[in-house]
Amino acid sequence: MAKVGIVMGSDSDMPVMAKAAEILDEMGIEYEMTIISAHREPDIFFQWAKAAEEKGFKVIIAGAGKAAHLPGMCAAIFPMPVIGIPMKTSDLGGVDSLYSIVQMPSGIPVATVAINGGANAGILAAKILATSDPELLAKLKDYSEKLKKDVVAKADKLAEVGYKEYMASGK
Repeated sequence: MAKVGIVMGSDSDMPVMAKAAEILDEMGIEYEMTIISAHREPDIFFQWAKAAEEKGFKVIIAGAGKAAHLPGMCAAIFPMPVIGIPMKTSDLGGVDSLYSIVQMPSGIPVATVAINGGANAGILAAKILATSDPELLAKLKDYSEKLKKDVVAKADKLAEVGYKEYMASGK
């Protein structure tokens, strides 16, 4: 099966990036995860990004905060899809990261998920890969059905016990 590269600029991004990895694990998608600072170690970054295609990556998920150049630099080098995850920052709440990732110049697209949207990045990577993998597509359909059933179960519980008890129960 195709591989996904997961790269982040700092280990402080790990909790968000782990959510992408968890989705890929659930879908049975192989991935490689690493930490590379595009600003502090550009030589290492360029080696990694240039080798990504040879490693079999079909999608890269790149998370970054503040100036958030990592996803865009991946997209400039890697010829296949890049998904950017803007990290929430203490300075501007992640809006700075979001704008840095989503405002790419023409010809260098980066698919961008919500601030701290690690799970959605994993799902989007799986959906991209599922365009040529019927087994993975079936897993995604099952995943969507599970999400639907979870919402229905919560609605049924709310109808049964009322909102005060529902909230008191921890949902």
